[in-house]
Amino acid sequence: MYSEKVMEHFKHPRNMGEMKNPDGIGVEGNPTCGDVMKLYIKVKNNKIADVKFQTLGCAAAISVSSLLTEMIVGKTIEQALKIKSEEIVKALGGLPALKYHCSVLGLDALKMAVQDYKNKQEKKATEKKGR
Repeated sequence: MYSEKVMEHFKHPRNMGEMKNPDGIGVEGNPTCGDVMKLYIKVKNNKIADVKFQTLGCAAAISVSSLLTEMIVGKTIEQALKIKSEEIVKALGGLPALKYHCSVLGLDALKMAVQDYKNKQEKKATEKKGR
């Protein structure tokens, strides 16, 4: 059912855990299947310097989260946001059709984390101007 790559990321997930003082947090879930992904990012010089995830879900959801973290570290925010769900699925050696939504969930969590980061940056800039 799952490729070797999916099982490898499921059994030995990379970058799993909570991050202290993240620059951005994104949470995305699918009420139909119950998968929930939480992504933490640290940003330095517009690049994703560190990333962690916490995922409650199936093997596909955990594998997508793990692989996504490897794909985005070191990329600029813009580069990370250009990643497509098809790229994740291909890099994992495929996913069953019923699990394809997991790749979209991971990217949605990333978008939310980046938006959270940008909102925090805007707030800091506004506070600086107000001083």
